[in-house]
Amino acid sequence: MLDVVRESQLPVLAVMLLLGAAAKLADRSPRGQGPAVLLPVRWRRVATPVQGTAEAVIALALIGAAGAVGGAARIAAAVLFAGGVAALAALRRTAPETGCGCFGGLSTTPVDWRSIARSALLGAAALATVGLPTTAVGVVSGATPGHAAVIAVEALLIGALSPELVELARRATRRVPCAVREVPVKRTLSRLRASDVWRANTAVVTRAEPVDVWRQGCWRFALFTGHRNGRVVDVVFGVPLEGRHPAVRAVITAPDTGAVLSVLGGPADTGRRGGAGGSGVKVSLPSDGWQVGGTRKQGRGTAADSQVPTST
Repeated sequence: MLDVVRESQLPVLAVMLLLGAAAKLADRSPRGQGPAVLLPVRWRRVATPVQGTAEAVIALALIGAAGAVGGAARIAAAVLFAGGVAALAALRRTAPETGCGCFGGLSTTPVDWRSIARSALLGAAALATVGLPTTAVGVVSGATPGHAAVIAVEALLIGALSPELVELARRATRRVPCAVREVPVKRTLSRLRASDVWRANTAVVTRAEPVDVWRQGCWRFALFTGHRNGRVVDVVFGVPLEGRHPAVRAVITAPDTGAVLSVLGGPADTGRRGGAGGSGVKVSLPSDGWQVGGTRKQGRGTAADSQVPTST
């Protein structure tokens, strides 16, 4: 029975390490997570993905490597989790409000005894596998009811020590409002370029990339330079941040005054002139100007209350 318990640790360790690695490599926090905050500032951003990569390599070795390589991976896993216990204990003393970072952005709960106990448990599990001739794949392929029972009990224990499960449940039941939801700029620009308004008015836009991008609530706005009726203009596109097929909206404004010159709802140069009412979406242009291509432009404030019309 003791061998069954020891063997069952291999797939448990492999799964935990792979989940931790995936979460860390997917994390985009510029300041790092968990124990990374204990490092000098210049190292924090790279510490999390480096740790995630190391965990992935160890997990793959536990899954399929036997012999000396497999033995080294098990010792490395034990050292990793032992170091985690020490780092989390230090983190709890020096930055008690910080999450453990064990599973990237999911590990936001301040470090407590559960996270430390989980690392200690997994470290002991890794030590227990040293000297076994099999691999995680071998254990799974030849699993007995005894293996299944041990893994089930251990999964319940690890779950009880994992505050991340509470965070997962919270996120599943409470959707993040679009006004504060993180949406990559790249995704917004892809949605813009796939819209009918963009395709119908590419003749107006003279630069492929926006000179400014900003966000207002559930909208992201992109400012492009353009040319229309023999004059230089600014083209402002408004892209909703939610919805499967949202309507992209746009206006042409004068660079010097910020006044709305035309609505982009169809082919270029056929928009309606005058004010753009009816949509209720504001284009907020800072009254003190902003940096565009290294040159500070002024006189944008008059467009602060411009309405962005719905595309047709």
